[in-house]
Amino acid sequence: MKNQHRLLRLILKSIFLLYVLFIISLPFPLSAQTPQDDDVVRVSTDLVVLNVTVVNSEGRYVHHLKKSDFNVFEDAREQTISSFSAEETPFAAVVLLDTSGSMEQRMTLARAAAIHFLEGLRSEDVAAVYNFDSKVQLIQDFSPSHDLVYRGFSVRAQGVTSLNDAVMRASQELAKRPEKRRAILVISDGADNHSAATQDRALAAALTANATIYTVNMADIEDRNSREGHMATNALRTFAEKSGGIYVDAPGGLAMREAFSGILEELGNQYTIAYEPTNRTHDGRWRAINIKLTRPELKARTRKGYRAQRQG
Repeated sequence: MKNQHRLLRLILKSIFLLYVLFIISLPFPLSAQTPQDDDVVRVSTDLVVLNVTVVNSEGRYVHHLKKSDFNVFEDAREQTISSFSAEETPFAAVVLLDTSGSMEQRMTLARAAAIHFLEGLRSEDVAAVYNFDSKVQLIQDFSPSHDLVYRGFSVRAQGVTSLNDAVMRASQELAKRPEKRRAILVISDGADNHSAATQDRALAAALTANATIYTVNMADIEDRNSREGHMATNALRTFAEKSGGIYVDAPGGLAMREAFSGILEELGNQYTIAYEPTNRTHDGRWRAINIKLTRPELKARTRKGYRAQRQG
C-alpha cells in the first residue's frame, strides 16, 4: 500500500512539473486580454456576409430564388458567392428606445412600438432592449420573451441624445451573437447631440456586425421642419439606407403597427449571401456593394457597402 501511495505521489508531481514547464514556455499569459479601446471594431475574417431583401414590383417579398439568381459586385467587380441561404432562419435584434428629454410626450407611443415589435417575435428569435439618453442602459437582455420587463415602463424621458453610442453598443452586442441575421431597431425623435462616437463610426460598427438598421422617426410632423428636425431625419435615414434597412416616417396608430409587422416579416424572409472579396488589400477604404438579379422586374436591397480592415 505504501508503495502504491509513493507511486501516486510521483505521478502527480510529474504532471505538475510538466504543467509548469508548459506555462513557462508560452509566449504570453493565459489571462484574458482586454482591448485598449472598447469602441474599436475588429474583424478576424475577410468574409463578407449580406442579408438581402427581394421584392417584386408590388413590394411583396419574393421567395424560392436560387444562388444563380444573384450577382454580387464589389466596387463594380463581380464576386464569387461562397455560401447562400434562403431559409427562414432565426434573427437577433436590439431595440434602442430613445428616452431623452424631447421624448417626454412620446414615451407611451414609443413603449407601445417596442412592445409591438417584441410581440411579433417567433419562438426562435431573440431581442434585447436598451434605452438611451445621456447614456446607454440595458433594460432587457437577449430573450425570446414577447413582454417588456417592468423596468421598461419605469424609465422616464430625461437628458440628451446618445444615438450613435447606442448604435455602437447594439452593434458590439450583436457581433457576439450566433445568429447570422441581425437587426437594430431605433425608436427615436432626434439627432445625436451627446455621443462620443460619430455617426460614421457607429454605422461602420453596425456594418461590421452585419446588422441591418431599421429606424422609426417619432417626431411630430411640424417639428421636422426645423433645423434640428432635418438633422434628425437625415441621421435616421442614413442609418437605415446605408445598412439596407427601412426608415419609417410619421408612425402612429395603424401605420405604425403595419410598419413593425413589415419589419418583422422582412427579417424572417431574407436571403443570406457570403463572399470573400477579390480585393484583399487591408487599406481601411470604403467598398461599395451592389446586387443585380437575373430577373430585372425584382428589386434587391442590402447594405451599401463596408469599410475594409486597416492593416496593423
